[in-house]
Amino acid sequence: MPPPSRPPTPLPPAPPHPQSTHLLLTTSHHRPNINIPDFFLTALSILFLFSSSPPSSSSSSSASLKPQFPRRFFQLPSMSVSNSSNRRRFATPNCLSDWLKPRLASDSFASWGVKPGTKNVHNLWLEISQGETSLADSTPPIRTVNVVTVRVIGKNSRVLVESHQELSDGTVRSRHRPLSEKMKPDESPESAVLRAVREELGSVAGGEVRIVPGSYREKVEERYSASYPGLPARYVLYSVDAIVDGLPDGDFCTEEAEEYGESEEKKVADQAVTVRKHFWTWVSPDTVEL
Repeated sequence: MPPPSRPPTPLPPAPPHPQSTHLLLTTSHHRPNINIPDFFLTALSILFLFSSSPPSSSSSSSASLKPQFPRRFFQLPSMSVSNSSNRRRFATPNCLSDWLKPRLASDSFASWGVKPGTKNVHNLWLEISQGETSLADSTPPIRTVNVVTVRVIGKNSRVLVESHQELSDGTVRSRHRPLSEKMKPDESPESAVLRAVREELGSVAGGEVRIVPGSYREKVEERYSASYPGLPARYVLYSVDAIVDGLPDGDFCTEEAEEYGESEEKKVADQAVTVRKHFWTWVSPDTVEL
């Protein structure tokens, strides 16, 4: 009679996947009866902990791209012209002047509106009252401005730039910049482009304005203001290329339109340094910096 047959010997379990071997060996040494759901919960918790920590490399790399301001200028507050809570208001230009004097170097402040090409405290008050500029309560204050820049493209890919301006005090200010305009509160870049063309080129441009697709760019610059010596400024720049119909092929001049009408701000504008005429020329695109 043949001996009874034995059940087949079970095969040993398959070895774990090579990518998980190290993890399983490490954990099985401490927890032989590991619970898989608990393990995944722990792993997810660790992943969340590390992902919530701010990376140090990105902050250091972004700081290296900033201009060489004194160190305190790197601590710029997060401001936007569309955020009314960040905008300090002043009842009159004299109130603004009294607030600025102890926060700025006296020689710098005294040159406002006196040094050729600069503006005065009445200009800054108008910018603040219109919501175009915000000031940080610091020493020195930091001026934040949102600006739209329009590279108007003409024949042979030439770019329109403002060569210089004639100011109300009789001085001339060199520019060599594309059409630029400070943005209003809650204004989109597209709306600001149309307003800039209408206000500064409308007297000669009578056609359509077309923004070139894919030309939109945005960047932030930090530098001392040329208009207000000694005042550090943070410029949030939005730039586009555009085609404006009806412009002359050669050099031309436009006059600044009245902006404030018969409002109370008009009385302040009469004491500000304003632009009377804009002088425009077409240049090679290689010579234009944004």
